[in-house]
Amino acid sequence: MLSNIKETAEFLRERIQTIPETGIILGTGLGSLVNDVEIVHQFIYSQIPHFPISTTESHRGRLIFGKLKGKDVVVMQGRFHYYEGYNMQQVTFPVRVMHYLGVKNLLVSNASGGLNPAMKVSDLMILTDHINLMPENPLRGLHIPEFGPRFPQMNEPYDKKMVAKALEIAAERGLKVHTGVYAAVPGPTLETPAEYEYLRRIGGDAVGMSTVPEVIVARQMGMPCFAISVITDEGFPESPESVTIESIVEAAHKAEPHMTHIMGALVASL
Repeated sequence: MLSNIKETAEFLRERIQTIPETGIILGTGLGSLVNDVEIVHQFIYSQIPHFPISTTESHRGRLIFGKLKGKDVVVMQGRFHYYEGYNMQQVTFPVRVMHYLGVKNLLVSNASGGLNPAMKVSDLMILTDHINLMPENPLRGLHIPEFGPRFPQMNEPYDKKMVAKALEIAAERGLKVHTGVYAAVPGPTLETPAEYEYLRRIGGDAVGMSTVPEVIVARQMGMPCFAISVITDEGFPESPESVTIESIVEAAHKAEPHMTHIMGALVASL
């Protein structure tokens, strides 16, 4: 795996002109941030050696290098999920590559189901912690010391300074933003009513099928992380409506301009 990561990083390094300091992963229905990026280079995932290929319809599958708010960034327009059949090493492979390209900070967005009744569809939630219910940890297996410690601390998975700055940005814009705990599940099925209740009882404010593996790997490598969720459905008894992928994408698109503003302003502050 290490040789593949270095080979991929070298392939990209030979073709880009700048060293990105911030990596951004865009989730379901949240790809329009790239419209604010001054694109210098872009690659379809299938063009990149050893890169997985996104099979989720709402994920474009492009790796974009350029400037956002004057800062050098690399943006994943579409991510990989465990439910697609990839193992956790494949899911988190791009984050490893980002590290070897010089990325210092990781920003992540996702679409998630609301568990907290205070959150409504198309609200934003900044992650302050998470609960990992995935069946596999991306650090499982042979330890590669070059990646970082075997048992990395997870007492601050989401950087408190970036969280505080994002809340300040939202307040200046008059945006209503929640903070909370994200529960990560494997998917691809959405949750049953009993599962939603269980996730609420163990402390989850929102539930989704991504983000946590990437954050674990980034934290092992010493990269501060920030993550924001768009609440795309309400998983509590008071909201009995059924959910479709179309309604999830629609809710994400509605909140996307606010999320894009926060992410862009946060990048500018780094």
